[in-house]
Amino acid sequence: METSSTFWIGFLILIVVLLALDMFVFHKKGEVVSVKKALWLSLFWISLALIFNVVVYFLMGKDLAFEFLTAYVIEKSLSVDNLFVFILIFSSFKIDPKYQHGILFWGILGALVFRAIFIFAGIALIERFAWIMYVFGGFLVLTGIKMVIDNFREKKDEKNQVEKDLNQNAFVKFIKKSFPTTDDMSEEKFFKKIEGKLFATPLFLALVVIELTDLVFAVDSIPAVLAISTNMFIVYTSNIFAILGLRSLYFALRGVMDYFYYLKYGLSVILVFIGSKMMINHFAHSHNSEFYIPTLTSLFIIIALITVSIIGSVIRSKKLEKEMIAEPLIETTEKKDTFVK
Repeated sequence: METSSTFWIGFLILIVVLLALDMFVFHKKGEVVSVKKALWLSLFWISLALIFNVVVYFLMGKDLAFEFLTAYVIEKSLSVDNLFVFILIFSSFKIDPKYQHGILFWGILGALVFRAIFIFAGIALIERFAWIMYVFGGFLVLTGIKMVIDNFREKKDEKNQVEKDLNQNAFVKFIKKSFPTTDDMSEEKFFKKIEGKLFATPLFLALVVIELTDLVFAVDSIPAVLAISTNMFIVYTSNIFAILGLRSLYFALRGVMDYFYYLKYGLSVILVFIGSKMMINHFAHSHNSEFYIPTLTSLFIIIALITVSIIGSVIRSKKLEKEMIAEPLIETTEKKDTFVK
């Protein structure tokens, strides 16, 4: 189904207005985003996506509306992985919290362009080589399995190792060698003139790594969304709405990300499920088989997996907290018993 240019123009105007509001109204320069404000903004972005979903329902039909909602949920859930990496990036480059929103804002602008290129290329490949659906599906299944294996192999010093790796990133090292850099972060600037010479600041280096990270994550998330829909308007708009709310979600969850222990396992299973669905549905379409997985079923399964992983993480965190409280009490009791004896 071809999407009218009116929809595209209207959506692009909406995005420009939203970005302007976010940059000049919702946030003040140099402001540290509080958890309360971040939660309200997250609610705003999610509500906006749902309102847009209703508009799609009435203007484009029920099927595309379900595709948008499912694609949005997938992209939103997979984007949570980005939040873990954002924390490591800002920690690695020692970026002050009051500068983090500005970096993420410009990172979003880059994502708008790169996601469009990835989505256009992916849909073009599917239209020309239908069998590539098996390649995308197999890739997602293998990625999900690899995520599970990597999670089991995690070490205590992994966070420190990742931070070290970010500073040793080949592209960052290339920038430092080919362009003069400074450690000065006294102002919110990507470049700074020192004695008439232009220097790149750590804010710019952090932005570069964030853009590269988004490209890496897009390799997983774009095929996952293409398993739900090949309508470019639906795929692109669902991606952008998920990304727009990512910054607020980062500031809302920044201090509690460690509590979501099982979330990565849930995301791994989602990738395996989506990859399997992609191959099963393509096989059904190619061979006129009646066995396929409907979009609505996929939506329920994905939401269920996310919910279970979050609930499991919360239960685990509370259990660990109780054990930590209990340990000092046990030690104190043992000392009293020893003293009495």
